Amino acid sequence: MSFEQIQRATHFLEEFSENFKPEYGIILGTGLGSLVNEIEIAFSISYKAIPHFPVSTVESHSGRLIFGRLSGKKVVCMQGRFHYYEGYSMQEVVFPVRVMKLLGVHTLLVSNACGSLNPVYKVSDLMVINDHISLFLPTNPLIGAHIPEFGDRFPDMSDVYDQTLVKKALNIAAANNITAHSGVYVSVSGPQLETRAEYRILRQIGADVVGMSTVPEVIAARQMNIRCFGLSVVTDLGIPELLEKAEIETIIAAARKAEPGMTLIFKELLANF
Repeated sequence: MSFEQIQRATHFLEEFSENFKPEYGIILGTGLGSLVNEIEIAFSISYKAIPHFPVSTVESHSGRLIFGRLSGKKVVCMQGRFHYYEGYSMQEVVFPVRVMKLLGVHTLLVSNACGSLNPVYKVSDLMVINDHISLFLPTNPLIGAHIPEFGDRFPDMSDVYDQTLVKKALNIAAANNITAHSGVYVSVSGPQLETRAEYRILRQIGADVVGMSTVPEVIAARQMNIRCFGLSVVTDLGIPELLEKAEIETIIAAARKAEPGMTLIFKELLANF
């Protein structure tokens, strides 16, 4: 995706939203779209209507971009994201994050559904992401022509997730009796789930949960110096000894059970910025 295409989408959205200036971006993952009900919506638009914007093909992703206020803060929210396994390039997957930057976003809150590799975690638990592993992705959103306007060619990734936000989120969870861990998210391409042997390998290299999203968007965001916070919802167990066949209905149900806790943490984080 070219810088000109990103600019065109940005200019279109600025006109559509009557120059609404969001400071916070939110990306909602599988089964986690009801946070939108808490937003005071000013403008809402289908991805299909935005120039050069990808279109979500995953059944549980609504495919709307929403401008409004959450906890008094101006936000732009993706109700549904894009994945490499849908056939998009990594540049297309992170296209909305590039647009968010040009719209004025300085902080990105990302959620996802994931499988647990850590035997301590239970279904519908939350995990605040304190680091990630991208080594198993087949490619990277920064590969290809470098766009200087978006930052360094070789951005530092030693402090990807804002540790102040990590601590705040864990404190919010503890104060509200929400089960929330802190751990490492590993991203894989999917769409198939992992074999028993693959789950063992991922756990051995230090991952606590595994999913098929989040990392590309966060890499692009950090290149652009956007502060990042990530929250995972455990929707199934990737423990070889406890492995059961995963079904999308069960995964979505587990995500929805955890939604109130996730929603509260996002709202409280925004309220305390």
